[in-house]
Amino acid sequence: MAFLHIKNVSIKGLSACVPATVEENTALTNIATADMEKLIKTTGIERRHIATPATCTSDLCFAAAEKLIAELNWDKAEIEGLVFVTQSADYLLPATSPILQDRLGLSHNCFTLDISLGCSGYIYGLSTLASYMQNGMIKKALLLVGDTLSISCSKDDKSTYPLFGDSGTATALEYCEGDEGFKFVLSSDGSGYQSIIIPDGGYRSRFGTASLEQVQIEEGIARNKLQLSLDGMDVFSFGISKAPESVNQLLAKFDIDKEKVDYFFFHQANLMMNERIRKKLQLPENKVPYSLKNFGNTSSSSIPLTMITETAEALKSGSNQVIACGFGVGLSWGSMACTTKDLIIPDLVIYE
Repeated sequence: MAFLHIKNVSIKGLSACVPATVEENTALTNIATADMEKLIKTTGIERRHIATPATCTSDLCFAAAEKLIAELNWDKAEIEGLVFVTQSADYLLPATSPILQDRLGLSHNCFTLDISLGCSGYIYGLSTLASYMQNGMIKKALLLVGDTLSISCSKDDKSTYPLFGDSGTATALEYCEGDEGFKFVLSSDGSGYQSIIIPDGGYRSRFGTASLEQVQIEEGIARNKLQLSLDGMDVFSFGISKAPESVNQLLAKFDIDKEKVDYFFFHQANLMMNERIRKKLQLPENKVPYSLKNFGNTSSSSIPLTMITETAEALKSGSNQVIACGFGVGLSWGSMACTTKDLIIPDLVIYE
């Protein structure tokens, strides 16, 4: 594990964008009604926002960033850093972050970087961008985080398709000398990489005609090798073990009083898993908000999306001590602690 304390940087605002199309899980006709009722009860997911095939994660993040920049009244010429975290980039190459820099009209002096991470991506992205900013050479920067994983899920796979929704988020970071900044603990275990994977289409296992052949894994689960594969039991065991362990390590290392934390934001995996994590940590329900019901598992963007949709009014006024924890694909996981103050949070952007 890696512990980091990055000072002199703070979050100034958050925004999120979701596709206009809403898909109700009860409307999925290829899953029996009894099975769907059980799935909704265990996952907590009733509906999801679904991107069209023509919509990329970068489109959602672009819309979120434009809204946030406008409400912050930031001069785009002063934004000197942009980190884009996703597993659904525009292209295999080039990277998407320079494309976003150009679309947003940012300066050619803007540093850009792509990070390929999923469920832990928001935590890793924050640690990366804040690290570049802590000495004051970069004063203002954007962290753009999101995924459109629904496009990569087989509609004939009940283990993935009803779970994943799409969204893009923007987080504005600013250099603030003397600010306490962020505290992190970051971990990874690549031995579990096959637990959440799209097997073909990269350079290890390249695309071929066999990649398109749909295979019946078991009843209700059929997919090809260009679609997401999720080992539910492995992921569940991993999540309920590593997430509470990570939070406890963060609390202990930095001597944080758990009782004084206002909110704990966890990656929105599924309700059963997240509730096990909450109970292991003995956290009260009112301090652990969920966005699962209306958005599903939105991968790397689930933490900021939850902050925006579930706690905006509290975060927009006054000071709040928060802890966030992401865990999943990689396998990788991490936790972060910071104090927010009077955040700028625009209304949720709907992408038509």
